[in-house]
Amino acid sequence: MKILDIPQSGKKGLDVSMNGRYGQVRRTLVIPTNPRTAGQMTVRANLSLVAKKWRTLTEDQREAWNATGNTYKSAARLGQSGALTGLQLFIKVNATLAEFGQDLVDAPPSYPAFPPLAPQSLTATNTEGVIALKLACPGNPGQNTIIRASAPQSAGRSVCRDVRILGTCPAPAAGSADITALYVAKFGAPTPGTKIFVQASQMDSGFETIPVEFSAIVPAS
Repeated sequence: MKILDIPQSGKKGLDVSMNGRYGQVRRTLVIPTNPRTAGQMTVRANLSLVAKKWRTLTEDQREAWNATGNTYKSAARLGQSGALTGLQLFIKVNATLAEFGQDLVDAPPSYPAFPPLAPQSLTATNTEGVIALKLACPGNPGQNTIIRASAPQSAGRSVCRDVRILGTCPAPAAGSADITALYVAKFGAPTPGTKIFVQASQMDSGFETIPVEFSAIVPAS
């Protein structure tokens, strides 16, 4: 429920406080289920792999990560953020690389210069029952444009944070990248009247841009 209190975040007893969309929120602590999905197990395996990799570095390599970590800030929480440790930066970079099947790195990479994001909008069509989801791409998305999406949602929703990685953006044809196959492989074919949320971001050297979100309602045939 929404409360009037000083800004706070975290668990206290059986209550959990957080900053909600419309202000301070407090909820009863609930222990989440652990379905051990394929996605969960992949993330856990990647984190274990990266943690083992950190222990194989030389002391000079770890010091290089520590020095570079001081130049990056954590995400703000209650208006506060701090410098990353070398381990935090190492995990941030290498867990992202592992997620997309790329080689882990021993030395901290430089922050890349990202080009403009290729996907510009999402269109859902329904031609005689054949549903297609396409991203308008005036430019080439390259090999590292990451696409995430939600399962089909109610058309009345305006926000959806529950998205999953579909893969990298396909090469466009006639200015559009068809992500239908990626979506159906993850969630199945959406039904008419549902709303699809898609996020696009770029990943390079283990760094990722802030995702840009698009949405579209699947029309009737």
